[in-house]
Amino acid sequence: MRNFIQTGDTLDIVAASEIVSGGVVTVGSIIGVAAVDAEVGDTFALSVVGVYRLPKVSALAIAAGDTVYWDSANALVTKTASGNTKLGVAVEAAANPSADVAVRLNGSF
Repeated sequence: MRNFIQTGDTLDIVAASEIVSGGVVTVGSIIGVAAVDAEVGDTFALSVVGVYRLPKVSALAIAAGDTVYWDSANALVTKTASGNTKLGVAVEAAANPSADVAVRLNGSF
């Protein structure tokens, strides 16, 4: 196939702000986890597929299979869709209270 570019599991993105490895990054409708640190203007690898342990709203119970969203204002996983970006699905339960949850990234934009 001459028109194939890549599998798309990791995308090369230009950093609009300082990026920290392991942090959730949104670029328009694209959301993923940064594979490396990057400075403004650097090209960095953004993983858009996989399971990642991410910080969540502590006082929120999440069940395995729940759809989760990224609250960029607070940099936390939530179950609230309104005003947030769809992130993926929880692959394990996370109690109230707890600091994080394992999330399978949505992988679609």
